[in-house]
Formats: sequence, structure tokens, C-alpha cells
Amino acid sequence: MNLPPFNIFPTLSTEKIMLREILISDIPDIVEISFYNAKQAENLEQAIEMHERINQDYRNGNSIHWGISHRSTNKIMGTCGYYRGLETGTGELGCVLLPMFRGQGIMTNAMKLAIDFGLYKIELNRIMAKTNKQNQSAIKLLDRLNFIKVDDLLNEEFKYEYKSQLKSK
Repeated sequence: MNLPPFNIFPTLSTEKIMLREILISDIPDIVEISFYNAKQAENLEQAIEMHERINQDYRNGNSIHWGISHRSTNKIMGTCGYYRGLETGTGELGCVLLPMFRGQGIMTNAMKLAIDFGLYKIELNRIMAKTNKQNQSAIKLLDRLNFIKVDDLLNEEFKYEYKSQLKSK
């Protein structure tokens, strides 16, 4: 397995989007979608603190967190990454997108990039995801990406596991 941190922070891209390192200058644009341990930031100061904790988790080899930016503007539209379990070969993949960018296929493309990175760069054995039972958009996204519901959790969440084809890369 190839766990973080990497010598150079990995940047992944398609024709339209890029997964890149989140800079401190990006934080004011993503306060409303800044989370750490399922707690949402209430202000810029909390978002900066959460970003620092996420970066420390990355340096400790426990996570990797990308900003999802538009290639033409480099502006952050959302975030995604692996947030726990890497050391066991299992990555928990999470994502969030600013409301104005939802419904445009951005997260589907971002998650595909993150899934491939997890499987072929980190060499994860399993990729998991959790979502709130009421989050129909996330449930549909996970279904489209070939995640299968594996557990109905007590805290109003579903747990999913990615079911890939045999590794062919």
C-alpha cells in the first residue's frame, strides 16, 4: 500500500474538473461545506481549524482531502477524499459540493477520480461510504458509482461498499 503523505500532493483531473490541494485562501469559499468528524463549521475560524486538522491527518497518513475545482477557474466547488481506515486497507470516501454546483455531474466525475486513486495508487482493498438516509442525491450518486448498501446504521445512516470490477489497471 502507498499511504499518504506523498512527496508531492496528488492532483487528479478530467477535462472539466481537478482534484487539488485545498489552500488556506480557498477556505472562505467553502465554510458552508467544511466538516470534521461529521461536525459542520459555523464560521471561518472553525473552517480554518478543521482544515488544519484535516491536513494533520494527511501528514499522519490517515487521510487525503481534495478540493474539487473547475479547471478553467481553479475555484473550489466542493471537497472529497478518504477520511479514515487507510492503514487497514479500507478507505472511507466522503464528499460534499456547494449547492450551486449540484446536479451537474461534477461529483460523479470527482468520485470516479478518487475511487481510481484509492484502488490503484493507495492500493486499497475496500472503499466504504456513509450517507444519511434522507440524502437521496448521495444515495443515487453511490448507486451510479457501483456502491452497494451493506448496512443500515442506527444513527439514520446507510453504509455502502464499492463493488469494483477486477482490478485491470
